[in-house]
Amino acid sequence: MSYELTAFQKNIVASVGDFADTVVAPAAYEYDTKRSLPYGIIAQMGEMGLFGLPFPVEYGGQGSDYFSLCLAVEQLARADQSIAVTLEAGVGLGIMPVFRSGTEAQKQQWVPLLASGQALSAFGLTEADAGSDAAGTKTTAVLEQGEWVINGTKQFITNSGTDITRLVTVTAVTGESTRTDGSIKKELSAILVPTPAPGFTVLPAYDKVGWHTSDTHPLRFDNVRVPEANLLGERGRGFANFVQTLDEGRIAFAALCTGAAQGCLEESIRYAKSRNVFGRSIGSNQHIAFKIARMQARVHTARLAYYDAALKMINGHPFKMEASIAKMVGSEAAMDNARDATQIFGGYGFMNENPVARHYRDSKVLELGEGTTEVQLMVISRALGFAA
Repeated sequence: MSYELTAFQKNIVASVGDFADTVVAPAAYEYDTKRSLPYGIIAQMGEMGLFGLPFPVEYGGQGSDYFSLCLAVEQLARADQSIAVTLEAGVGLGIMPVFRSGTEAQKQQWVPLLASGQALSAFGLTEADAGSDAAGTKTTAVLEQGEWVINGTKQFITNSGTDITRLVTVTAVTGESTRTDGSIKKELSAILVPTPAPGFTVLPAYDKVGWHTSDTHPLRFDNVRVPEANLLGERGRGFANFVQTLDEGRIAFAALCTGAAQGCLEESIRYAKSRNVFGRSIGSNQHIAFKIARMQARVHTARLAYYDAALKMINGHPFKMEASIAKMVGSEAAMDNARDATQIFGGYGFMNENPVARHYRDSKVLELGEGTTEVQLMVISRALGFAA
């Protein structure tokens, strides 16, 4: 399998990389301090076609593939993880479920709008007692006179409370059945909820350790009514469809992790060559040079892992285990590189205006979001035949 990029993909890397360096990076500290999403930057990303990269032209997309999206996410994450996850979640968790599982009418209604970047959508799966454990889902949707009536809460939902959020896809219990052993099996379905909607409340944003620019809220549904036609995919297949979405999403998330690790590497190389102590650059000290060499090795490994998973996916090969490997390896690389970069910068690395300080705060969530490290180990061990 060749990892050589096409001319189009090389252009994605160059153009998005330049955008990250000249537009995103200079504004990152300001928006991180304000804890607000920079809508002007998101609009520019929309104009560049980034939200539409993996979708066909007939749906307002760029006619490229998921790998190209990953390349764009990686470049953005070098400069600002919050901006990168806005794109990654907006496409992988927001648009992709509609594109993969929606009816033709649903796709025509939503994909062109969302692919333009003029609107964002969110993925409402996680609850206080549900996420990896789908059976813990308590949000319900009852069919009454041609409408789904939704009640419940969701938490940690990205892109759910922005000024341009127009859609939230929600998993809900739409029925129950009794197994032969007497236990209850919940029927989980996915339902499209346009926003704003009566009874739909975006609760106050979380006070997060990192990802300050990224929009993250808990949500509440109080008798929210949507048409029966807003069922996404088959009734009772909601979680199964979302599992596919999560498997694909982990590849783009791994690309984000790789970009974060790369950003720390680049800052460390620059600083180690320019910072002089006792008449010479700190990079001339072997322990600094070796630390940076390990950072490079982590980036290289993480990039190969997500390239491999992405290419397997777009070529129609099984990729579930590879996606989990890429996500785990990438998140650990990002966290380790952030820690090493902060150490290399010393006191400067503890100042919030320094990009490595932001990466240090941001990178921990990479080991948690879209499946914790422990969940990835469970997926990998099961693929190897262990009942983990």
